[in-house]
Amino acid sequence: MAIVNVTPDSFSDGGLHADMEAAFLHAMACIEQGATIIDVGGESTRPGAVAVTAAEEQDRVLPVIERLSSETDALISIDTYRADTARLAMAAGAHIINDVHGLQREPDIANVAADTGAGVCIMHTGRDRTDKRADLVEDQEHFLHRSLEIARLAGLSEAQIVLDPGFGFANNRDDDLELIARFAELHRLGFPLLAGTSRKRFIGAVTGRDKATERDVGTAATTAILRMAGAAIFRVHDVAANRDALAMADAVLATGAAQENSENG
Repeated sequence: MAIVNVTPDSFSDGGLHADMEAAFLHAMACIEQGATIIDVGGESTRPGAVAVTAAEEQDRVLPVIERLSSETDALISIDTYRADTARLAMAAGAHIINDVHGLQREPDIANVAADTGAGVCIMHTGRDRTDKRADLVEDQEHFLHRSLEIARLAGLSEAQIVLDPGFGFANNRDDDLELIARFAELHRLGFPLLAGTSRKRFIGAVTGRDKATERDVGTAATTAILRMAGAAIFRVHDVAANRDALAMADAVLATGAAQENSENG
């Protein structure tokens, strides 16, 4: 899943793809590098970002989605928590809703997915919450079970749902590292898992890379680790580097599976 931020203020690439033509060309380059999903967002989720109106968000993302839909066969994801934006994005040609508030800020977004058959990426967040559990995995389960109940009540099928543990969203360095170390525990939720570590602050803290754009090697390392732990989708800025990391991880996994089958006769 390649990140296409049609924003002036995203933490890593704000302003680079802020108009339709630049965003489209970046998306096409990501597809050429091997991305199968293009995640288009019109509002920065970085801490302290200035909120935008629904109209501003839609003016940014809808032309990009319409052009990608008409000129490519890529799966298109809309990165939004707003039900109205999601509905318009589906009409423009998007296939997936990626909600960083886990369906809980505007629960009607789940009805949009039910009405359109869209896939849904439901993300855990620790921001603006007073009910956080002390144990990281327990809090994942607490929050995501509520999101999954919203999805169930809206009539979504399990096949439409992917879960995202929300690296960097109100987590500190140690929290994110623990979440990576315990990632396999999230499989008991019973859904495919998306990993969104790309260029996050904890990678900079570990590697000493202050600039977000210098964290792609560290990101690729987390991609390989999380693939070994069973992550299914990777939301990244640098598609080529992470494809290489996935190729290595998948080769090791395939070799291990073949060896196990051989030993089991």
